[in-house]
Amino acid sequence: MPKPRFAVLGAGSIGCHLGGHLIHLGGHLVAAGYDVAFIGRTAAMDVLRERGLTLSSSARQPVHLTPDRLTLATGPEAAADADYVLVTVKTIGTEAAAKDLAAHLAPHRVVVSFQNGLHNPSTLRAALPGHTVLAGMVPYNVVQSAPGTVHQGMPGRLMAEPDDTLFAAFREAGLAVEARADMAAVQHAKLLMNLNNAVNALSGLPLRDQLGLRAYRRCLALCQREALAAYRAAGATPARLGPISPGLTPYVLGLPDAVFRRVAGASLRIDAHARSSMWEDLRRGRPTEIDSLQGEIVALATAHGGRAPANARLAALVHAAESTPRTWTGPELYAELRACL
Repeated sequence: MPKPRFAVLGAGSIGCHLGGHLIHLGGHLVAAGYDVAFIGRTAAMDVLRERGLTLSSSARQPVHLTPDRLTLATGPEAAADADYVLVTVKTIGTEAAAKDLAAHLAPHRVVVSFQNGLHNPSTLRAALPGHTVLAGMVPYNVVQSAPGTVHQGMPGRLMAEPDDTLFAAFREAGLAVEARADMAAVQHAKLLMNLNNAVNALSGLPLRDQLGLRAYRRCLALCQREALAAYRAAGATPARLGPISPGLTPYVLGLPDAVFRRVAGASLRIDAHARSSMWEDLRRGRPTEIDSLQGEIVALATAHGGRAPANARLAALVHAAESTPRTWTGPELYAELRACL
């Protein structure tokens, strides 16, 4: 049986990480990699065309894929013959991506959303009624550490609605994956985690250093408490993805540093260089996903008669940083968020 063909629509850090592993197959010398088309911005594809793609991680030696091993494109027509399309565009680009796929994708293909936010799978399903759309989630940090290099900063397993062929391909590629029938709950839990993206971006620090400081964690705790209240009002229950339940996480985040390290030390087992994707966006002058993270909580709270002032203020600070970069100390940021409560 022939191997499925893949396309990655939105070949940034996450897309290159997933697609690169499918090509490399973990270094298996006896197996040919999968056929993967990378579809992304012209500037990003030009870098890959010149330098190739390097996959790095603190857990293994870097892997370099030379340019001749990469199929690179800037238009959605490159996905036309793919059996599986991995969508990794930012939420702001999902509607356009869905329309592009509807115009080019062969019938009855599988589209998998590996995106932040809550609504991307439903947006894709609405535009692609003749295709199977699966929700997926990447629980670990991946950023571009250098031009043409994507770095995985922590371990973890992909999560997605089940598909035997897709999962077999990921596992052959050395990507751990877990089938989840409760992806809506998983996405709500991931959004709670992703509320730290903005805190990290404004701190200017690596994730491990930022999470090691109580003042920054208290900023995240404020955002998570508002999110949990909005979830309760909406009747949404986030999945438990780690050793600490979502309801207890804000309390744990507020513990003194030494106690936090003892209670939740696993959350600090992060590569020393790992940073949030939002930090990367601000650094590169790109629009952020703040409106589908903190903005999502503000919208959910408002829709159910509540408020989320800390999330709203943090969203405003990130939007300001998109045009005028600024870093905040933990005490400065916490005082700023507390002042709006």
